[in-house]
Amino acid sequence: MLVFSVETSCDETSVCIMKEDKTILSHIVYSQAIHTKHGGVVPELASRAHLEILQQITKEALKESNIKLNEINLFSATCGPGLIGGLLIGSTFAKSLSIGSNKPFIPINHLEAHVLSSFYNNEINFPHLNLLITGGHTQIYFLEKHNKITLIGETIDDAIGEAFDKVAKILGLSYPGGPEIEKKALVGNENSFKLPQPLINEDNFNFSFSGLKTSVNLIAKKNIIDENFIKDMSASFQKCVGDILTLKLNRVITKLYKNNTKDLSVSVVGGVANNDYLKKSFKNIENKEGIEFIYPPKYMMNDNAAMIAWATFLKYKNNHDINFKPNPRLAI
Repeated sequence: MLVFSVETSCDETSVCIMKEDKTILSHIVYSQAIHTKHGGVVPELASRAHLEILQQITKEALKESNIKLNEINLFSATCGPGLIGGLLIGSTFAKSLSIGSNKPFIPINHLEAHVLSSFYNNEINFPHLNLLITGGHTQIYFLEKHNKITLIGETIDDAIGEAFDKVAKILGLSYPGGPEIEKKALVGNENSFKLPQPLINEDNFNFSFSGLKTSVNLIAKKNIIDENFIKDMSASFQKCVGDILTLKLNRVITKLYKNNTKDLSVSVVGGVANNDYLKKSFKNIENKEGIEFIYPPKYMMNDNAAMIAWATFLKYKNNHDINFKPNPRLAI
């Protein structure tokens, strides 16, 4: 069985052709560089870029995989959450191919695809904890099984990736900001600035990054933003974020599992999970609790169609719906 999947929820245009045994025959991700000069994603420009490139990369994927369109058994696309223009373009494109081929269309939840991406290359024990950290979301999920997922904590304002981008903009760094801050932080002093850790003493599993970003902005206004300041603030900000994530995860583990962590597995997914400093922060929990942290393959971290294809195979038996409407605020 073959699936053709589309991902267009934000500023990546991606298609994937995957076999049911998880073999990827073709996977193309086109990143829209046009947003760099604007310091963030411009929804209208993102929609136009999806329109311009989607058909082209589809032809490239079919050629690369040596597959004809009529050999595809399933079609799927991200149907939310995300930017409504991109969601409409990607889902309409995949639905059109589905109708033209008389094959099923499977709507896929973008967040659920991120969560399930950790199952692609790992044996997962249940119950399972998942930390999803992206440009648009920061969430903790509890999984009883792969199709029973409960949200137990999330950001109440900015997502972690959004905070990285906004801090990078304050420091005069380019978009996307996460990799730029990580690069500068390598040669900075992480103890240079004491930054707030919002909600860290609250008895819940939620996050807040808006006040942290504001604090960076206030400090920046009182200082000369030279190369040394940029390096030290990048390192201090990154350390603060790492501390917040590990403290919250520790709270979840302590509250839900107390001293019985031997059967617990934890995965970290989403584009921000590429950050090596954060991975080292999670290593402290691994060493303390004896819990292994699991990650998807690197090519499934950022927005991509491979995770959409993989989620399709996990869901297609119960989830055919050609009439499903894209929803920019879709939740799991």
